[in-house]
This record gives sequence, C-alpha cells and structure tokens, in this order.
Amino acid sequence: MYFASDNSGPVHPQVMAALNEANQGYQMAYGADTLMNEVRDRIRGIFEAPGAAVYLVATGTAANSLALATLSNPWETVFCSPVAHIHEDECNAPEFYSGAKLTLVPGGDKMEPAALRRSILAEETRGVHGPQRGPVSITQVTERGSVYSLAELQALCSIAKEYDLPVHLDGARFTNALVALNCSPAEMTWKAGVDAVSFGGTKNGLMGVEAVVFFDESKAWEFELRRKRGAHLFSKHRYLSAQMAAYLNDDLWLQMARQANANCAHLADGLRGKGATFLHEPQANMIFAQFSRARHKQLHQAGAVYHLWGAELDGADDDEILACRLVCDWSINSDDIDRFIGLL
Repeated sequence: MYFASDNSGPVHPQVMAALNEANQGYQMAYGADTLMNEVRDRIRGIFEAPGAAVYLVATGTAANSLALATLSNPWETVFCSPVAHIHEDECNAPEFYSGAKLTLVPGGDKMEPAALRRSILAEETRGVHGPQRGPVSITQVTERGSVYSLAELQALCSIAKEYDLPVHLDGARFTNALVALNCSPAEMTWKAGVDAVSFGGTKNGLMGVEAVVFFDESKAWEFELRRKRGAHLFSKHRYLSAQMAAYLNDDLWLQMARQANANCAHLADGLRGKGATFLHEPQANMIFAQFSRARHKQLHQAGAVYHLWGAELDGADDDEILACRLVCDWSINSDDIDRFIGLL
C-alpha cells in the first residue's frame, strides 16, 4: 500500500534489461552513443517534429532549469503557478541556472488566462528598474493532479504569444496527462503553442532520465552549452539513452501511464465509496483526499505509506478531517489498492 510518490516506484523490468544490454562493450561518450540517434529520431517522430532538438538529462530539475535558462535572459521573469514545481520544489534551481526571477500568477492549481495576462501586463512597467517579461511555464499534470485541457493550453499559449513570450511545459507527468486527454504529443505541445517541453520519464517507470525537446532548433547549441556548464552532460550517456529507448519501444511509456492512471481511478472510486472527499478532482495518477484522523492512523498502522497534506497524524481529535496526497504508479498491485480501501 505504497502511495507516497511515483518517484518511489520500481524501474520497469524492460528498462533494467535494456540497461544491462547497453552495458555490453564500448560506446562513445557524451551523447555520441548509437542509441541516442535512435532516441532522437523516435522522439521527433512521436512529437511530429522532424526538426526538433532533443537532449537527455538525469533529473526533472535539470530539465526544467536548463530549458528555462535557454528560453530566458537574466533580466527577465518567468511566469508560473504559485504551486508550480519550479517554485515550490526545486530549491531556486531555475533562478540559479537562468539568473531570471519567478513571477507567481495569482490563482490556484491551474493558471487562468486572465490572471496570466494581468501578471504579464504588470511587468515591463518600470523601464530599466524592473524585470522584463520572460517565458511562461505550465505544469502538465499540475502539482495537484489536474490536467489542462487542450483548449486551456491553447488559451495560455495564445496570451504568451501576444507578448512574444516563449512557453515551457513542465511534463514530469507528461504521459499521464497525454493518456488522460487521449491526444497526441504534438497536440499537447507545439500545436498548442509550446516552445519547449520537459518530457518526463523518472515518474513513469524509468531509473532517472528526462528528455528536453526544443521545437525551435535555433536553441540547440545554447542548451548544449548550458547543459555542459551546468554539469549535467553525462559522460556515460548511453545509460540515459538506453532507458529512453526502452521507454519508447513498443509504447511502454503509454502502457505504464495508462496503468498508473487506471490504478488511480480504481483508488478514487474506492475512496468515494467510503465517503472520502477530494480537494481536487482526480484526473491522472494523483489524488488529494480527505477523511478522519482515526482512519489515517489505522491505515498507517496497517503499513500504508503516503503523505498527509498540511496536517499531522498525531493529534487528540480522531474525528478531525485531514487531507492527504496519494500517488499511483504503474506497478501498484490492485490487491493492495483493495486492501487500502477495505481498511478505510
């Protein structure tokens, strides 16, 4: 009953097998391995973007930070949600790598077009004394488990383009959103107006690799320089390539995301049946649910692992309603989900 994070799940056996196969013999270093050519072509094909620049890094923080640094100047500001991962969970790495600041667009989990416009208009109002307008960064799936519809993405990108601002998509859970929307990667990115995407794999069954895709090839060399200068160019790059190649082979990336989302839907249905309420309607593989402290204590005592949200397990009032975050990955056993629901 492990629902702490999809980061905590195992690596898919096919990925482990691919790593073992890649470990045979010798390959050129620093991304010159033969597997990387295959990965680059596959990602370009998946995104219907034959001219896209494709690179691999080991962490989502590196993907987001280096991509945003490439899209911005140090005197600019990046527009994002107040709960965006780049704001709450990356220890100022985007600011460190880019020199730019973050502007939090007022609102909730999702950015609203009107709020984004107001935030953009509030900048470049003080001449040389204030930050200049920079990229818009959208998180898909959001940090609260919501999924932007294609229309919502298009609306945000349209506003960014009105002011000639690039758009970055933080896709740590990219594939979970993709299968939830039942759309194509192109529709969820460049066709909507996205300029660069962090195409996540670590949260979806990989050991540790993320792709950074620029639909504007002119950004390629700058990203390469920033990746090297930022100490994120792997010498034994083939082990990143091997993971991504296995991920894309026979649609494993889609299979794992569909399974994670299905696990989440199964869990959400069970929670509803037990009277739990939700802070946000579950749409992908993450749930924010509420039920009594007594039930939380019972579940933890039975071995369930998950995080309470803005609350502490210890407390005298067992009837108090506490929120929690539950995350499903591809590997969770349905029997464990049923056991969790049964205990609740």
